[in-house]
Amino acid sequence: MAYELIITEKPNAAKKIADALSDGKPIKKSDNGVPYYLISHNKEDLVVACAVGHLYGVAEKNDKSWKYPTFEIEWKPTSSINKASAYTKKYLSVIKKVAKDATNFTIATDYDIEGEVIGLNVLRFACKQKDANRMKFSTLTKDDLIKAFEHKSKTIDWGQANAGVTRHELDWYYGINLSRALMSALRKTGSFKVLSSGRVQGPALKILVDKEKEIQNFKPEPYWQIALSGLVEKDKKYPVEALHQKDKFFDGNEATTVFEKVKDEKSALVSSVTKKETKSLPPIPFDLTSLQLEAHKVFKIVPKQLLELAQNLYINGFISYPRTSSQKLPKEIDYKKILKELQKNEEYKKQTDYLLALKQLIPKEGTKDDPAHPAIYPTGIKPTGINDREKKVYDLIVKRFFAVFGEPALRETMTIEVDIKKEIFVTKGTRTKEEGWFELYAPYVKLEEAEFPDINEKDTVKINSITKDEKETSPPKRYTAASIIKELEKRNLGTKATRASIIDALYQRGYVNEKSIQATKLGIRTCDILEKYSSTILDEELTRHFEDEMESIRKKEKTPQEVLDEAQKLLTDILTDFKKKELDIGKELKDANFETANEMNTIGECPVCKEGMLVIKQGKFGRFIACDKYPDCSATFKIPQTGVIKSANKNCEHCAHPMLTITKKGTKSTRSQTLCINPECPSLKIDEANLSQEMKEIQSGTIEKDCPKCKGKLVLRKSIYGQFLGCSNYPKCKYTERIEKEKEAPKKEEE
Repeated sequence: MAYELIITEKPNAAKKIADALSDGKPIKKSDNGVPYYLISHNKEDLVVACAVGHLYGVAEKNDKSWKYPTFEIEWKPTSSINKASAYTKKYLSVIKKVAKDATNFTIATDYDIEGEVIGLNVLRFACKQKDANRMKFSTLTKDDLIKAFEHKSKTIDWGQANAGVTRHELDWYYGINLSRALMSALRKTGSFKVLSSGRVQGPALKILVDKEKEIQNFKPEPYWQIALSGLVEKDKKYPVEALHQKDKFFDGNEATTVFEKVKDEKSALVSSVTKKETKSLPPIPFDLTSLQLEAHKVFKIVPKQLLELAQNLYINGFISYPRTSSQKLPKEIDYKKILKELQKNEEYKKQTDYLLALKQLIPKEGTKDDPAHPAIYPTGIKPTGINDREKKVYDLIVKRFFAVFGEPALRETMTIEVDIKKEIFVTKGTRTKEEGWFELYAPYVKLEEAEFPDINEKDTVKINSITKDEKETSPPKRYTAASIIKELEKRNLGTKATRASIIDALYQRGYVNEKSIQATKLGIRTCDILEKYSSTILDEELTRHFEDEMESIRKKEKTPQEVLDEAQKLLTDILTDFKKKELDIGKELKDANFETANEMNTIGECPVCKEGMLVIKQGKFGRFIACDKYPDCSATFKIPQTGVIKSANKNCEHCAHPMLTITKKGTKSTRSQTLCINPECPSLKIDEANLSQEMKEIQSGTIEKDCPKCKGKLVLRKSIYGQFLGCSNYPKCKYTERIEKEKEAPKKEEE
């Protein structure tokens, strides 16, 4: 039987396409657990089969060698390259099987560079075809899929395919060769550690290291602020908190002169009250980067996780394709149709009723465009079977879609100036007069709303206090997981689909840590070593150059071979020079690795001998903390055997013992806990009389115990040292009570 074979990127997409195109009910087949579908569309037989992401990857031809530089590569099944991808073998087998009798082929993978590479490789290696038809769609809705099939192009997007294949091969050249060079240098010293660098990874690390150095080299500058606290008494009392109009005095003598002039005054005069209105324009639609930034801001979802959540929403047909650079919503997506579908969801009825009543729907758009996909928008299909985090992301996308059609919001700012002996103090407050798009985007508009006091010009302010406060300037902030993505995009480093994984790789290699991304000593030293011996590896101008070259391939202005030849020559020059300095580089990397490990294992000063440092050690019964002055000091502390442990860089306020941070990764999230290492910490002790009965009553809810420090209630909690009672108002109140005795600390392990 002759038929047309449609190849999709994921199993869910195959089902969506089969359901959309089938004249009747699709016939589902399964081979070794891999589904494919037999359907009839307009009396033509079709088979819909699926990949599961990349079924082929770049590999070295002679993978037994460990030399560098090497450029002998080939595309192999991912199941033969990576054990973790063994499951892809059965998907490839099914595609090969159904391709045998196919007379026509259609690629229906995601319409972007990665999707084009997936489709091309399946086509040329599994199906043994030179070209195929191409379906292009931005949502997995029935109407869009039918339209994409009936208007499919006669060929795949060769510009996109060639650019994608070249990117994979280029990144392999850089990643394998640079990583081998680093580890080879370390091996020369008799040491081993998995190190890596890459075409984008190196410049990305340098950005983070430069920021860390900026913070480390920052010298705080003292400044002074003079503040007024007072009251305007009319029919009501209106408090006034104002700063001197200069705000920051960097000259201490000037601050003192002004303060001495006004400090003894008991009253002041309101010299000016002004109100100013400003319009707040609606936001623009989400592209991937702005969605990642917003989700991190309102939900603390990191970019890599956001991409996974958005991809799930897309594959289930609830939103459009998320890997887009576009900030535009074309009319063709039919705004009214989407709003009418969303109107069926009671949760969105108020917003959709308002928008559908408008005379015209004109979205506020940004400047960025994407030739493949529009900005991210909801399809209108009501989500089912999604988890809480996906619900949050979906709601954010829906509300943003509403907001881009909204009216500008109107904000009003009231500025009050107070005159004390010709020294002007200023206070401001802003409120929303007309909500406009704010209402459509609620609750994601986070603005302070001030109440305007009934204060007028020439009112008298009764002064309660005037203070002069000395402060210091703050160092620059570190990048967050979201802001570094924005910075990479700004510098044209990486792609919208790869930036999050590049940052993740830096974490995995130990080059950075913390949520606000801090370059580790290993990251800083590695960057310094590369800058000293082979600075081209960190050159972001070179990385941008190759991004431009791949765009030239996509536009068919350059051939892949031209770009790859240029990269080979450049890397050969870089690595030839690197080899000459390999031993020196290795020695410095070894020192950097040792210093980093030592720093990470140090918890703090020993509270017993006051001379040694507490470090994490490994014994035959697991890890524990001990003083490095052993055997002169035998202090030991037990710690959990799972999770990442490091110093919290502070001492306990109750017992002055060092505190540590334990980070544990779950299946969906990562949790961190900061704890005192002292099992006898006073904060955990309580009067144990009648404890057993009281605990039973607390656990059963029969009685509630008041917190002796605040108005909270004590609730049952757990720590590495067992159960304890903690205040329900934590972290504002950190009161705790111990509820069970801890076993004795383990005896000192033999070192």
